[in-house]
Amino acid sequence: MEITDHTSPPVKEDPLRKRYLYKLGTNLIGFALSLITAGIIPRGLGPTAYGNFYFLNNFFNQVANFLDLGTSMAFYTKISRRPQETELIRFYWGFASLISLVMLLAVWIALTFGLESWLWPDQTMHYIWMAAILGLLTWYSTIVNYLVDAYALTTKTEIVRIQQRLLGVILIVLMLRFSLFSLDNFFLYNYAIVLFACVGWWRVMNQAGLSILPTMRLPFSKVKNYVREFYEYTAPLIVFAVTSLLVNMLDRWLLQRFAGSIQQGFFSLSYKIGAICFLFTSAMTPLLTREFATAFGRQDIKQMQSLFRRYVPTLYTLAAFLAVFVAVQADKVSLIFGGSEYQGATLAVSIMAFYPIHQTYGQLTSSLLWATGQTKVFRNLGVAFMLAGLPVSFWLVAPPQLLGLNLGATGLAIKMVALQFVGVNLYLWFNVRFLHLHFRKFLYHQLYSLAVLASIAWLASRIVNLLVTSTLIAFLISGFFYTLGVGIATLVFPALLLMSRSELMNYLANFRLTLKRLRT
Repeated sequence: MEITDHTSPPVKEDPLRKRYLYKLGTNLIGFALSLITAGIIPRGLGPTAYGNFYFLNNFFNQVANFLDLGTSMAFYTKISRRPQETELIRFYWGFASLISLVMLLAVWIALTFGLESWLWPDQTMHYIWMAAILGLLTWYSTIVNYLVDAYALTTKTEIVRIQQRLLGVILIVLMLRFSLFSLDNFFLYNYAIVLFACVGWWRVMNQAGLSILPTMRLPFSKVKNYVREFYEYTAPLIVFAVTSLLVNMLDRWLLQRFAGSIQQGFFSLSYKIGAICFLFTSAMTPLLTREFATAFGRQDIKQMQSLFRRYVPTLYTLAAFLAVFVAVQADKVSLIFGGSEYQGATLAVSIMAFYPIHQTYGQLTSSLLWATGQTKVFRNLGVAFMLAGLPVSFWLVAPPQLLGLNLGATGLAIKMVALQFVGVNLYLWFNVRFLHLHFRKFLYHQLYSLAVLASIAWLASRIVNLLVTSTLIAFLISGFFYTLGVGIATLVFPALLLMSRSELMNYLANFRLTLKRLRT
């Protein structure tokens, strides 16, 4: 059921390629700036405080995602199809306010009944409240970001994101310069950069003549219709949300309980480095979701096929390009970004470097399921793999007296990467069946492209290590030769991007043309 009351003027859209280039450009800048902050924050906080922050941050992000119940993605796909319907925005902010009250009330109840030592081992009440507020702010920023992307205002919003990242670097450098690094200040730093982005996006919406916070009163009948519409979309995801909350929190909880804050810090560093590798491909996920949603609304399967073939393998290879290099250089990466205190994280970093590769496939393939309303498929596969992964997590992380392998951060990294690979390829199988494409073609591409990139990265590393002893210089020179080698391999072997030579040349020509138009 969909409501189709339209009350807002249409907005002129930028082409998908232009929007992606702006997002990619932002992420390239973000990547460079993230390298700076990634080398400062773990050192400034130390493994214990760093682990405590990301343990609490992950916990409340999971709670917010659970209470969301997939409604934010439903909101995004619906407002993408019906961008003139401002009542939908008003309704969803009312829902968000209700969720905020529920989350804060749940934290108060847990603390009142003395459950903090069980739910949040070795954490203080002060930081629990700070993390809960940050979790809500992060969730709000996701909603606002979905909203501006739904209106195709990407080019201006990415300027705000660049400003946000620059502000983040300035604040981190100032904290280091004036010895202000503490867990309290790090929470405040995160508040500042999240709020900065939200305010910037609000201004972009205002300049486009759109309201991010419409204030009209909704009659009860319309609220009731919206509730029914969202329920029909998200009802299959309730079980998924409950399972996701329990499993994802239990993963980190098991690591905190059995291995402690230092191993939590090691895993957090490996996860953070993996997230940096994901920056390039994450730019495309919301844009592609929107394009799938609008094409599906027109029942244009050929357009959906074209989008899937054009972007999914290319973005997979791009994610693998970064991830494979980090995996091969894990010992240097741990030392450069974490310092000597994080040398124990080397193996976890090497394994978790592979996580964003299939995280890319996971987000892009699941975006098609979201856009086409196949939430039951998304739920069934997701729940099955999360439940299967929980005993694996226990076995890999628990101590020997509980029949575990006591692998700490490394064990959790192994579990996440292995199950991600299998689960994502099941999503892929359902998607290619829906689009009438060939599953084997996409599966083989994953394997041979990864093998080619890994071979080039290993060869570059071995040669440079024989000639250079400095960790940082060897890392940079290896990266240069690796990039050069991959560029040559792509031109010689376009199948690395699942393209023919003519398709690659046409793609590069279009890319140059788009850049030229952007300059003018």
